[in-house]
Amino acid sequence: MDSFLAADAEVERLFTGAVWTEGPVWIPATSRVRFSDIPNDRVLEYDARSGRTEVQAQPAGYQNGRTLDAAERVVQCSHGHRSVERDAGGEVETLVDRWAEGRFNSPNDVVVARDGAIWFTDPPYGIDPSGREGHPGELEYGACYVFRYDERSGTVGAVVTDMDRPNGLAFSPDERTLYVANTGEDTYVNAYDIVDGACVNGREIVRAPVGAVDGLRVDRAGRLWCSAADGVHVFDGDGGHLEHIRVPEVVSNVCFGGERGDWLYMTATSSLYRVRLAQPV
Repeated sequence: MDSFLAADAEVERLFTGAVWTEGPVWIPATSRVRFSDIPNDRVLEYDARSGRTEVQAQPAGYQNGRTLDAAERVVQCSHGHRSVERDAGGEVETLVDRWAEGRFNSPNDVVVARDGAIWFTDPPYGIDPSGREGHPGELEYGACYVFRYDERSGTVGAVVTDMDRPNGLAFSPDERTLYVANTGEDTYVNAYDIVDGACVNGREIVRAPVGAVDGLRVDRAGRLWCSAADGVHVFDGDGGHLEHIRVPEVVSNVCFGGERGDWLYMTATSSLYRVRLAQPV
């Protein structure tokens, strides 16, 4: 099997000096990667044109995962505000911060479906007593779920309730499957069939060879690009291992970017890395 990396690909470190980086997203309008240094409560942006990294916001509400909606606005998870927010050109609004049983724990990662619904995970890392990634708090609904928020109707519902620490998530290209990483007492990635907005038939599909899968992305061919303690591992849709990209720090999350979509950006402990792919994914 040919590598998914360009023939001359090298893992480049673009920025370092953070405590724990997370939540990368490529913003086409500015050719920038936005990502978080959560313990320092700051949001950073790497400019692919100039090669510079600068602070985009600080304090920033201890932001974690983020994605783009159909209008290329940033939808982001805020540990500090215990909410999912939308940033439209610097104007930040809270989209949802609670459901019937109480406030969320600390929304962690988020994806937006083609119908506009916002799906996000809600582990407790931002309300840990240490205050490292947010503000100490309580589990108000007593668990950690994956939620679906329909902005048109204003309704929010729990769609995955069988994980102790749901973390990264991603859709299959046809949005018939949701992949969710668990980073609790056991570490794995489950696949769920999506039927009428509900998740059914949960089954384990992937385990990281080293450490845990934290964040993940799915490319147009349905391959899973999963973070791990020793880099990024690529799996096919059935969980078959395809490739290992070695990174010298623990990788937290990944995103695809670049003008042609042929770069993989990786947040890893103190740094932001990238590697060129053989073709756009």
